[in-house]
Amino acid sequence: MKLITALAPAIFLGMWLIPGDAGAQGKAEKDKIRIGYAARAVTHSLPFLSQEAGFFRDEGLEVEVVRTAGAVSPMALISGDTDFATMSAFLMIPVAARTPDVVMLGGLTRYAGMTLVSHPEIRSGKDLIGAVVGLQRPGDAYEKNARSALQHLKLNPDKDVKFLYLGTNEAMWIALEARRVAATMVSPPATLFARKAGMNFLVNLADLMIEYQGSTFVTRRSLMKSHPNLVHRTTRALVRGVHYFKTRREDTYRILSKFLGTKDREALEESWRYGADMPAKPYAVESAVQAVINHLAEGDPKFAKYRPADFIDTGPLAELDKSGYIDRLYGGQAK
Repeated sequence: MKLITALAPAIFLGMWLIPGDAGAQGKAEKDKIRIGYAARAVTHSLPFLSQEAGFFRDEGLEVEVVRTAGAVSPMALISGDTDFATMSAFLMIPVAARTPDVVMLGGLTRYAGMTLVSHPEIRSGKDLIGAVVGLQRPGDAYEKNARSALQHLKLNPDKDVKFLYLGTNEAMWIALEARRVAATMVSPPATLFARKAGMNFLVNLADLMIEYQGSTFVTRRSLMKSHPNLVHRTTRALVRGVHYFKTRREDTYRILSKFLGTKDREALEESWRYGADMPAKPYAVESAVQAVINHLAEGDPKFAKYRPADFIDTGPLAELDKSGYIDRLYGGQAK
C-alpha cells in the first residue's frame, strides 16, 4: 500500500505526459532548458515559482531560471541563450514583428495594473499641473499607463506635466523619494513602500479595467516545431505554477520572498494579492494584445497592419485546457 501511495504522483503525471519527440521527430527529447524573466516583478515570478515548487522536475526537465532584463530578454530568446521567457507584450511584439520565430504562448495580465502615486501634498490632478512625472523610457508601457492615469485626472499629458525618463522602475522610485519627481507609476510591492512613505495614490489603473496585455510567456516557433513535447511539458509546469500561486498562499510568500528579495510580510501580501488575479487558464487575450499593438502604432504606423493572431499560438495551452487538466487542478471549473 505504501508503494502505491509513493508512486501515485508519478502515475498521475504519467497519465498526462504527451508522447515524446523521439517517436514523432526521430530525435532525442530536449530536457535541459533556460527560462528568462525580464523584470523582478510579481507576474514575472512564475518560472521561478514553478522551479522552486518542483514542477519542472516533475516533468523530467532540468531548468535554469535567469534574469534577462528589459530588451535583453527577447534577444536572449532569439539567440537561443534562453528557450522560454516572461516579458511584456510591449517588449515582445516589436521583436516578433521583425523575427516571426518569437511567439506568445500565454498571458498573465489582461489589464493595466500600475498606480500613479505622488507626494502627500499633491491631492488632485490640479496639483500636478506643471509638475514632473518620473517614467522609465519614452513611449514604453509605463508612459502609456501614466498617460491613461493623467487623462483620467482630466489632464493633458503633453501640456500639463513634464516627463523625466529615468531608465528603470527602481530609479523611478528613488527619484520620487528624493523629490526629483512629483509623481511616478508603481506596482506591488512598491505600492506598499509608497503607502508607508505617506505617498498619495492618485489613480489605480486596475480600478479602471483598461485592457492592455502585460506579462506574457514566450518561446520560439522553431522550438515548438522541433520539440513539441518539451513545450507541452513546460506549459503544464507553468499552469501548475499558476495554481500553486493562487491556492497555496503561505508557500507562495516563501518563494516570492526569495524572488523579490524581501522578507517584509506586508510587501509579500501586497504582491500576492496583485498576482493572484492571474487567470487559471492563462491565455493571451486578443483584445488586450490589440491594445498594445494600437499603442505601438501610435509611435510607428507600421504596427497597424498587425493583428493579435500574428503573435499568439495557443496550441499547447488549449490542448491542456481541452483535456480537462486545468479544471481538474482546481477541483472543477477553473476561473
